[in-house]
Amino acid sequence: MDLNSAHRIAEAEAGRTGLGTGPNRRLRLTLIIGMPLFLPVLGILILVPKSLRNEVLYVYEAGIIGCLLHYVWVFVKYPRYADRPPYLTRDLAMGGGFYLPSLFFGFWPGMIAAPAWALFVGIAYAADVRRGRNDHR
Repeated sequence: MDLNSAHRIAEAEAGRTGLGTGPNRRLRLTLIIGMPLFLPVLGILILVPKSLRNEVLYVYEAGIIGCLLHYVWVFVKYPRYADRPPYLTRDLAMGGGFYLPSLFFGFWPGMIAAPAWALFVGIAYAADVRRGRNDHR
């Protein structure tokens, strides 16, 4: 086993367990920070005056949009399945998890974009795998 193979095995194991490394780590942190953030936002909404509640919601909605755009940015960086680090496709599909906080606050762009994103990643994966099989014929 050469050094490159050992490094890939270590990256795959780190990607499978824990937060991983590289883009896997960034996507997982985006999901871990962005998704449950609706609980502190709900607390803030209870504490602030009524005149500021819409602004707090706008900031949170901008955060959800930013998280989804981060997923798009990572996908653009690694568009082909063969070029992605291990488990990155699974982590990209987890962007659909932003559906629940969007549903909680009634943010309809997030309710549409999050499941559409997960569906897009799945279709892109299937098309890439199918294209890879056809290239070998």
